[in-house]
Amino acid sequence: MPLLSSRVLVLSYGRTILTAALALSIGAGCGLFIADKLNASGIAVSQKGRMFHPDSLTIGRGETITIVNDDSDLLHHAFVESPSFNFDSGDQEPGSRTPITFNERGTFQVLCGIHPKMKLVVRVN
Repeated sequence: MPLLSSRVLVLSYGRTILTAALALSIGAGCGLFIADKLNASGIAVSQKGRMFHPDSLTIGRGETITIVNDDSDLLHHAFVESPSFNFDSGDQEPGSRTPITFNERGTFQVLCGIHPKMKLVVRVN
């Protein structure tokens, strides 16, 4: 009988450690996620697979989007050319985050200077 209760205790103890480790991992992950969201500017737009995700969005005047190069091995180069607003990110290394603040109303195309089929339409109200 003591052998059985000692095994149950070890199993229970093991589960407690596993539960505590899982809770700490989840808590740490959530903390990183919250910190990432707090440090991020506005809305994140992913560059992955030679596409913008999403490929169109509507924001308010003065809002910021952050272009994130989520490709592990591709450079990107986001730019906007219009009569009322211009932006050029320069080359974007994998993992880089590039904020763009739209202070003018209108519809703008964000393009990639390296991958010409990549297009993001941003409507600014």
